[in-house]
Amino acid sequence: MMQLASLTSDDNYFEDFEVGAKIRHARGKTVTPLENVYITNMVMNTAHGHFNEDAMSKTPFGQIISYGGVNFSIVLGLSSQDCVENALAELGLDNIRLSKPVVHGDTIYAFTEVLSKEDAGQDDAGIVTFRHYGFNQRDEQIAQVDRRALIKRKSHWARR
Repeated sequence: MMQLASLTSDDNYFEDFEVGAKIRHARGKTVTPLENVYITNMVMNTAHGHFNEDAMSKTPFGQIISYGGVNFSIVLGLSSQDCVENALAELGLDNIRLSKPVVHGDTIYAFTEVLSKEDAGQDDAGIVTFRHYGFNQRDEQIAQVDRRALIKRKSHWARR
C-alpha cells in the first residue's frame, strides 16, 4: 500500500502549543486588484471604495482600498499552515479588528500569539485560541483576529 506524505509538520499538535508563544509566519501575500475586486463583488459588498478608482481618487485615501474581509482572510490563510493544519474544526473567529487600510500592491505578513489552551472533553483533541496579527510591508498593523480551533492531540493522531 502506498504511504501518504504528511500534510504538515509534526510540531503543531495541541501538545506543541504553549500559551504566550509567538509565531512569525514565513510567507507574505501581495494584495492584487484581482482578489480584492473579485471577492468584494462575489460577496455583494457594494461599497465603491473597493472597486471605483475614480470616486476613490477624490477621497483622502486617493485610491481603491482592499475590502477588510479580504485582508483578514489573508492573515488567516498565512497563519493556517503553522496553527490549524492539524485542526479537526474551526470553532470561531472573534475580536476582528481592521486598523489600517490596505491598498493594491501592499504585502501582508502575519504573526500569531497563542492565547489559551483548554480541554475539549475528548481524548483526541483540545481547543487552542490564537490571536493572529496582520502587518503590511511598512510594519504597520493592518488587522487582528482571534481564532478558536479544535486541534488534534499528538498522543492520539501522530503516526496514523
